[in-house]
Amino acid sequence: MTATPSTATSTTPTIRRATRRSLFWILAATFLVLVAIIGIALTGSALSRGTEFSATNPGPIGSMAVAEVLRQQGVDVRVAGSFGSAKSALVARPGSTLFLYDSGDFLDDTRLTEIAGLARDVVVLTPGFAQLRAVAPQVAQAGTVKRKVLRSDCALAAVAKAESVTGAGRGYRVTGTGTVATRCLGSGSRVFSLIRLERGAHTITVLGTTDALRNEHVAERGNAALVLNLLGANPRLVWYLPTIDDSAAADAPSIAELTPVWVSSVMALLVIVAIAAAFWRGRRMGPLVIENLPVTVRASETMEGRARLYQRGGARLRALDSLRVGTIARVAAQCGLPRLATVDDVIAAASAVTGSDPRQLRSLLLDDTPRTDRELVRLSDRLLELERSVARSIRPA
Repeated sequence: MTATPSTATSTTPTIRRATRRSLFWILAATFLVLVAIIGIALTGSALSRGTEFSATNPGPIGSMAVAEVLRQQGVDVRVAGSFGSAKSALVARPGSTLFLYDSGDFLDDTRLTEIAGLARDVVVLTPGFAQLRAVAPQVAQAGTVKRKVLRSDCALAAVAKAESVTGAGRGYRVTGTGTVATRCLGSGSRVFSLIRLERGAHTITVLGTTDALRNEHVAERGNAALVLNLLGANPRLVWYLPTIDDSAAADAPSIAELTPVWVSSVMALLVIVAIAAAFWRGRRMGPLVIENLPVTVRASETMEGRARLYQRGGARLRALDSLRVGTIARVAAQCGLPRLATVDDVIAAASAVTGSDPRQLRSLLLDDTPRTDRELVRLSDRLLELERSVARSIRPA
């Protein structure tokens, strides 16, 4: 023992020490909570904005305003939620207009060609390469339009009535020299935001200006006049925004359909074999062992076990300190000292009773450090002799 009990450092974990030990987990939990909050906020913001160019979305990026005005003008606007419903609506009433916005390229060439052939007029908003290849192979993409305003520059009635529209969106150009097409809303370098192809009684209109359909910009310039005349040319309008459920992958056979018949039987057999092996190799079930509690452990066993641990770890000073603590407590009790007495009080009392040198007693009870097992045994014998000397002095024979 190297210090008196009154000045010994407490080993009880403090709040600061416990916090420092758990700092990593606290920071990790805080980080996960922040990520969750940010994710929920972003997801909630995206959900609150709704689907872009949806006829049922009243948000800034929706197109509900256009759909409602068309209904007020007598156009039967049918919002199709799937490829099947869009196809049924077009077949039920030939001569309809189809508005198509496939932002994820969910429809393959076959479905695009099929549904475009059912409508009299098709308006495709910002089509990509795959959609142009299927419905308008004579038209190619030409990048983003940077002009803020596009002026009327063709004889198409919808464009002429609009006079000018917002230019934000994509541009397209006609490929080939023999293609007959109506090019409108040019932004230079043979780039146009509206191109119409005529195929007999059918028309395909490639529309690149997007602000004309958004609720927040439809009232600007001639945006409303452009889209209302394009989409309201026929008594019925089918508003179709494909989703991932309309993709060809959605109709692909499932894993269960592709799995051979014998796989299920083999899997069931393997489960049965695993259960049987668990019972076979598992621990045998026997009678419960009754043990009387609490179990009494003899003090000598505890002492010998702790001594072996000290010996194995070479903890001579720790073993000696345990002996010193016991000696100090017993000597203090023999001298009639209170429980809160310090080691200095015990040394003074033992010195007065036995007549020993206080410095030697202090070295024995505090300062001496055993370097070998022999020194440890010698110091433990001196502690025992000190207890006996105090006992003889207080209660002489």
